[in-house]
Amino acid sequence: MHKILILAGAVLGAATISLPPAAPLQAAPVQLAQTVPAELQPSADDHVMGNPDAAVTIVEYASMTCPHCADFHTQVLPELKKKYVDTGKVRFVYRDFPLDQIALQAAQISECSGKDRYFAVVDVIFRTQAQWAANKDPIAELGKTLRIAGITEADIKTCIADQKLATTIVTERQVGEKAGVNATPTLFINGQRWNGARTVEALDEALGKLIK
Repeated sequence: MHKILILAGAVLGAATISLPPAAPLQAAPVQLAQTVPAELQPSADDHVMGNPDAAVTIVEYASMTCPHCADFHTQVLPELKKKYVDTGKVRFVYRDFPLDQIALQAAQISECSGKDRYFAVVDVIFRTQAQWAANKDPIAELGKTLRIAGITEADIKTCIADQKLATTIVTERQVGEKAGVNATPTLFINGQRWNGARTVEALDEALGKLIK
């Protein structure tokens, strides 16, 4: 899990963030929250997969340059989606929590892709993270990958130049901070922070207690 030691600054200018090794997570029981905090309630602006009336809602905060987030999206989420989201048992909400300027720009690009292909683009970004994030020009490298999704270099330049969009994403991060997010990825299950392992097995056990 990526922990934040120095808060990202203004929308413009790269953030300086030190990321120490992940600390061991202690599993904790998840219960159905009586009252979900306002900042964790899904809104019309959220990107949501699954049944809006599902008994369980998972909210994830992630950064597109976070390797732990990429692991979750490529190794864990597909199985959770198949077992719980696609079957109508869980509603999954994805929110951006950029740890640096590159993550912010990648989040802008995914937003510009449109609602219909948003999650497909997010999936491509995480699956190819190892190739583009470490490149000397990461956004240009990401752009090469996203051409298969019909996103052109001109589209990317226009999107990154959209400071209103950048501000919206930074505001989304600030909402996460208000909810107590200080690392990525962070999951909330029915309004309660999940402090257990981010594995299919651990989440299976937690969700099994909530889904009848």
